[in-house]
Amino acid sequence: MSKEKKKKTHVPLRLNLLFFAVFLLFSVLILRLGLVQIVYGDDYKREIERTEEVTVNNPVPRGKMYDRNLNVIVDNKPLDAITYTRSQGTRATDMLDTAEKLAKLINKETDKITLRDRKDFWILKHPDEAEAKITDADRKKVTEGELEQKDLYKLQIERITEEEINSFTDAELEVLAIYREFSSGYALTPQIVKNKDVTEEEFARVSENLDSLPGVNITTDWDRTYTFGQTLKSVLGKVSSSDEGLPSERLDYFLSRGYSRNDRVGKSYLELQYEDVLQGNKAKVKNITDKGGNVVESQIVSEGQRGKDLVLTIDMDLQQAIDNEIEKQLLQAKKAGNTKFLDRAFVVLMDPKTGEILTMAGKQYAIDKETGRPTINDYALGNISSSYTVGSSVKGATILTGYKTGAIHPNTYFYDTRLNIKNLSKGSYTNMGNINDLTALKKSSNVYMFRTAIAIAGAEYVPGRGLNIPPSTFDTMRNSFAQFGLGARTGIDLPNEMVGYKGGEVLPGKLLDLSIGQYDTYTPMQLAQYVSTIANGGYRMEPHMVKEIHDPVDDNTELGAVVSEITPKVLNKLDMKDSWIKRVQDGFKLVAMEQGGTAYKYFGHKPYTVGAKTGTAQAFYDGPNKDKYKELQATMSLSMVGFAPAENPEVAFAVVVPWAYQGHASNGLNGKLAEFALDTYFDLKKTRQQAGQTEATSETKVTNSKEVLQEQAEINQNNE
Repeated sequence: MSKEKKKKTHVPLRLNLLFFAVFLLFSVLILRLGLVQIVYGDDYKREIERTEEVTVNNPVPRGKMYDRNLNVIVDNKPLDAITYTRSQGTRATDMLDTAEKLAKLINKETDKITLRDRKDFWILKHPDEAEAKITDADRKKVTEGELEQKDLYKLQIERITEEEINSFTDAELEVLAIYREFSSGYALTPQIVKNKDVTEEEFARVSENLDSLPGVNITTDWDRTYTFGQTLKSVLGKVSSSDEGLPSERLDYFLSRGYSRNDRVGKSYLELQYEDVLQGNKAKVKNITDKGGNVVESQIVSEGQRGKDLVLTIDMDLQQAIDNEIEKQLLQAKKAGNTKFLDRAFVVLMDPKTGEILTMAGKQYAIDKETGRPTINDYALGNISSSYTVGSSVKGATILTGYKTGAIHPNTYFYDTRLNIKNLSKGSYTNMGNINDLTALKKSSNVYMFRTAIAIAGAEYVPGRGLNIPPSTFDTMRNSFAQFGLGARTGIDLPNEMVGYKGGEVLPGKLLDLSIGQYDTYTPMQLAQYVSTIANGGYRMEPHMVKEIHDPVDDNTELGAVVSEITPKVLNKLDMKDSWIKRVQDGFKLVAMEQGGTAYKYFGHKPYTVGAKTGTAQAFYDGPNKDKYKELQATMSLSMVGFAPAENPEVAFAVVVPWAYQGHASNGLNGKLAEFALDTYFDLKKTRQQAGQTEATSETKVTNSKEVLQEQAEINQNNE
């Protein structure tokens, strides 16, 4: 019996303790699971099913541009487009799979693929081979902190061979081109995959297979079209492409205003200047995503509205006619000889009462490098972006500055004969004898202007002696000239307007050159503003290209309501007597309408009256390829400014033809272009009046404009 008791087994105490501990752990686990499922179950379920709302702005077509007669200048051409929108959780392999499917349905150009694109794509297509390019030593450096994890990818890129880079087939490159577009977009933002030359077959195939192409969609995109071709295109400006998106130099500016990185925006001139108006209100789409970033629902918040439309001040019929004439005259002059450096010409027509730019024409002659044949390019932009010595056209400002400073008075006489100053001899093209201010303008006397400048300086001319000219006289004359717009920004509603160049020397001879427009340089637009200031009685008007801003409408054949109308703006009123300005107007009229005037042969026989001032300046060539001419090349530049009708001006003009000819025989390009411009202006006016298109008579227009000028000048004076 005692032996049996000894053989009886029992569970050791430690094993019992282990069982008890396991029992407690399971009890706690069951309790915890019950707590999670029963108490917090709904909360965790909501967290798993949590969604996020992300609002995306989709771009809309830009506003149109019309000329003053409501002819469409810039429009939007609809384009069939294929887009891709990736979700926040989309992987690279998912995009590759979709790109391979899409490549079977469309043709995609591969010319934008870069070397880096090829390398990245090779790693994506060959992950195992790419991984093998990283050695154990490389990984050890990461562990030891000598390299970062991202450096391993750089090593893979560097170690891809040229053979591997060039191993792609044409079909694979097409996939790469599509994948490149996929990966360049931002999450939940549509990215253009193809919008050029999308065929009807491609559009239909993609449409039929959208269910198997996650993220791919079909839509209507747009592109800018120009009704009048290259006419004025350099001023109208450019819009960035879908590939370019936001310009890098203004990225922060646009992002802060709610733009997306791939938005197309105005890059230059009118498109840039009026970007806020032309861009429109984007369509807003609210994407609801799950925790993984997948879109589970899309809701349209607002349909959006295309950009507002601009009605420009430009008359495209007038613009085109003058453009064609400039081109014709340039080609004829180049054939005639003595025009080695002639390569451009400009014509600006402006309403002197409102500042509206009717024509901003500019053309540039060049030789096509491929064909070797002459070509003429649009250079309307040169009216504000380039400046020249313009010669005697500025003499009206010199006379009025003389009146203002008391150096001369109306009907002051000077004897026009060559001035012999110490080490300097300067004169007019011929000795004119004893002349007054009107004759000086009519016959374009240099000596009269020299004597006026000397009097402004308070100096005395004594033959054979030097002149004691205070340097401050340059400031006196330039400040006065600036009141007309010469040597100052005109304020035109275009960016990057240049001021011109001021000569740096303050020698007596340079002051005399300044008085006849042969020292400082001025833009054609500055000349137009200057002569407009004289024409309208002393109001310097701010020139502008935009006349009205209109709301867009669904009917693309109509204009919407006027949102804003650009009113005339007076920048300053000349601090001069009205009688002084009237006298210079009379002098300009003698130039064009009285025999012996330097512009009489162009306008003396016209049915309309003209006030004008011609200009010829000796100028050194400063155009393209100037460096290949080692010697200084002296040429003659031509200009002409004026207004018509002379009694009640409704149009002012400025013509500039830099480096027009060499030698002494002028080709008269300034006069020919000015004559053609005014003839065309009045012919169009007559034709439209006969057709009943004119809204008001010129007399009413002048009266209303004069009232506007006076009121605006008073407002400006009060603001100051």
